[in-house]
Amino acid sequence: MRLALNQRVVVLLHGGICGDGGKTGLSLLRYSEAPIIAAIDRDCAGKSLTELTGIKRDVPIVSSLKDALQYKPQVLAIGIAPKGGALPDDYWHEIKEALAAGMSLVNGLHTPLATIPDLKKQLKPGQLIWDVRKEPQNLNIASGAARNLSCKRVLTIGTDMNAGKMSTSLELHWASRMRGMRSKFLATGQTGLMLEGDGVALDAVRVDFAAGAVEQIVLRFGSNYDILHIEGQGSLLHPGSTATLPLIRGSQATHMILVHRVGQTHVIDNFPIPPLPEVIKLYETVASAAGAFKKVAVVGIALNTSHLEESTAKSTIAQVEQETGRPCTDPIRFGAGKLLDAVMRN
Repeated sequence: MRLALNQRVVVLLHGGICGDGGKTGLSLLRYSEAPIIAAIDRDCAGKSLTELTGIKRDVPIVSSLKDALQYKPQVLAIGIAPKGGALPDDYWHEIKEALAAGMSLVNGLHTPLATIPDLKKQLKPGQLIWDVRKEPQNLNIASGAARNLSCKRVLTIGTDMNAGKMSTSLELHWASRMRGMRSKFLATGQTGLMLEGDGVALDAVRVDFAAGAVEQIVLRFGSNYDILHIEGQGSLLHPGSTATLPLIRGSQATHMILVHRVGQTHVIDNFPIPPLPEVIKLYETVASAAGAFKKVAVVGIALNTSHLEESTAKSTIAQVEQETGRPCTDPIRFGAGKLLDAVMRN
């Protein structure tokens, strides 16, 4: 499945447009090819999406689902990604209102909705509830088989969660296609799955099979493409992250791109982010398993500079290039060409 390209979508995003939990909805608004006709956020109703976020999409922000109904929506996409993935209590009434209005529902949270009897009984022919976070079938433990593929496998890694790994992978994917490459974006999180329609919701997979799930999707597409852009998850620096190592092992990545938010010094306030050269060294050491696996280089740095003035962003990028000895850019603001050049050179 994927977010419907022929149906009118509204994104439920209370507190997410200017808050910390709106990554899913904002990414849909930035990247989805689906006709998104409204965003629902009571905190930002009536304001300009572009002025608030920089996303160049002319979508009205309304305060409630009732206000969104004037645009005749057919699908409601839950656009928040709160810690733990649970549905906030104040979202339930609007979800039920959407189903009552004949809309389908796209749910990327850990809380499954399709099996809830109170919601199932509201569904009419043609309506559905898509719970995105599901474990794939027929999984095995990873074997390292992806190393035998001839395609480039570019994995985004990060200094923290929510740094911009998915956006970087998408920007690299589109840059690759613009150059005529057979490129594929491999989604590993709920938002990427909504956008792409295939992939693996890695945080829904039992840990023993996580690397195998990544390997399965890489093997499925690797023979048919020149380059795979694999969406990163989590961070080796985060004490609660379990997804990064399975991605490294399952994909048998050939290249890594490190993603970092400028100015962030700690992970969840308690754990300092080391200097970027040390982070690069960590990832390259882990990826090679001290020589057990083939050496994999961090070939470039993607900086999230969305909160900086353009001149400051450019000077910061130059500083990071000097500090790390790697090509660096903000792929959303300035394009991913420099990072793709680094991949192709190595």
